[in-house]
Amino acid sequence: MSPKILSRKDKSAGVGLRAVLAAQGEGATAAPIPSPPNDPEVVKATSDFTLDSFTASDAWELGHLLYARLLPFSAEKPTLISIASANSEHVLFQAAVGSGTAPDNDNWVQRKRNAVLRFAASTWFLQCKYQGDERAFRLKFGMSEDVAGRYAIHGGGVPIRVSGVEGIVAVVVVSGLKQHEDHGVIVDVINSNWE
Repeated sequence: MSPKILSRKDKSAGVGLRAVLAAQGEGATAAPIPSPPNDPEVVKATSDFTLDSFTASDAWELGHLLYARLLPFSAEKPTLISIASANSEHVLFQAAVGSGTAPDNDNWVQRKRNAVLRFAASTWFLQCKYQGDERAFRLKFGMSEDVAGRYAIHGGGVPIRVSGVEGIVAVVVVSGLKQHEDHGVIVDVINSNWE
């Protein structure tokens, strides 16, 4: 079965920045982040995105759309957003949302990105597939504890694929919320802005 190919709904430049300005406006409220499913096959079907294109401009817009979505939570839950190309890990967008992120968030971003790239799936999928059992995950792939420490099977890392391009093109990561929220916000923003 061919994957559904998604296109950005609003392709105008600055759509993400306009969303950030609106989120900073008076009366802006925090909409609840939808909880993702726990069944690994459903997770794979609902968070393995194939887009018609994904350029640096698309990363910029997606990053700002995520920033706008997370801004109302920032006083209580500061987060780090990172979007990097897959082939070189070149960072296309990175921003802290709110005061209080720490160097540990950078570590989580790298570990989630590593897991997405090695296992070609979202980190929430890996979390659900191994039921959070990091030891079982480590043993399944014959990894030492040191090597396994390079990967995080905690929600918040999502692969981006592009139609006609083999493999993963980019990785979107959110770090700072509960792991199901880190995953859920990425899926929610992509589903709200791509069709």
